[in-house]
Amino acid sequence: METLESLSDALETTGDIQSIVRTMKALSSVSIRQYERAEEAMASYARTVELGLMAGLRSHGAAGLILPGAGGGSGRAALIVIGSDRGLCGGYNDRITRFALSRMSDGPMLLGVAGMRAAARLEAAGRPADVLRTLPGSVEGLSRLVQSLIVEVDRWTRVEGVGEVWLVHNRREGRVAAKPQAHRLLPLPGSYLRKLAQADWPGRSLPLIRTERRQMMSWLVQQRLFVVIYRALAEAMASEHASRLAAMQAAERNIEERRDDLQQLYRQRRQETITRELLDVVSGFEAVRSAD
Repeated sequence: METLESLSDALETTGDIQSIVRTMKALSSVSIRQYERAEEAMASYARTVELGLMAGLRSHGAAGLILPGAGGGSGRAALIVIGSDRGLCGGYNDRITRFALSRMSDGPMLLGVAGMRAAARLEAAGRPADVLRTLPGSVEGLSRLVQSLIVEVDRWTRVEGVGEVWLVHNRREGRVAAKPQAHRLLPLPGSYLRKLAQADWPGRSLPLIRTERRQMMSWLVQQRLFVVIYRALAEAMASEHASRLAAMQAAERNIEERRDDLQQLYRQRRQETITRELLDVVSGFEAVRSAD
C-alpha cells in the first residue's frame, strides 16, 4: 500500500517531469520556426542557381550537367538517409528507416546516414552505413554538414564509380509531422532539365558566360546539390522537432492524467490517515473514560 510519503514523492517527481516536458515543447516550437525560416531563406539562392542552369542549357545544351565521374561508373547507386541523433520524437526514425529500406536494391549500394538513431536501425536491418554523420544542434551547423556530404558525393562519383545518388528524409506536411520524401541528386532528373530548358528567360538577353563550359556547369550542379541537401536537412530537422512536439504533447496529457490520479489518491490516503488518527484518539478517550 502506498504511503503518504511515497505519494508525495511521486507527485513531486511528476511535477519535475512535467516541467521538463514543457521546456522541451517550447524548445521544439522555437526550433521548428528556425529551420522553416532557414529553408525559406534558401529559396532565393535556389532561384539564382536555376537561372544559371537555364542560361547554361540555352547556351551550351545539357553537356557537363553532372559532376565529373557521375554517370560514367558501373551504375552503382548510393543513398543518403537523414534521420535524427536524439530520441523522444515518436516514430520519426522508424518511418524514414522503413522508407529507405524500401528504396534499396539487393545489389551493392553505398549508404550515407546523417543521424545516429537512423543509422542504428539500418544496421539492425543489415544495412550498416558506409558514411555516418551527426546532425547539427542549430541552423548554423547546417552548411558544414552539407559541405561534408557534397565531398562524399563527389568521392563516390569519382572513386567509387557511383552513377546515381538519391537522398531520403522526412518532411512536415500539414497535420503529418513526418512524411518521407525522396530526391534524386545525380544525375539531374531529365524532367527537371526539360522544365528549365523550356522555361521563359526573365529578361531580354542571356548573360554573357566567360567561364569554361564544363567547369561552370559542374560548379552550378554542385550549388544545386548544396541547395537540395540544405533544404532537405532543414525540412528534416523541422519535421524531427514537430514529431518531438507531438510526442511531448501526448506525454504531457499522460502526465496530467497521472498527476490527477496521484492527487486523488493522495487526498484519499490523507483522509484515511486523518480518519484513522481521529478514531485512535476517540478510542483512547473512551478507554480512559471507561477506566475512570
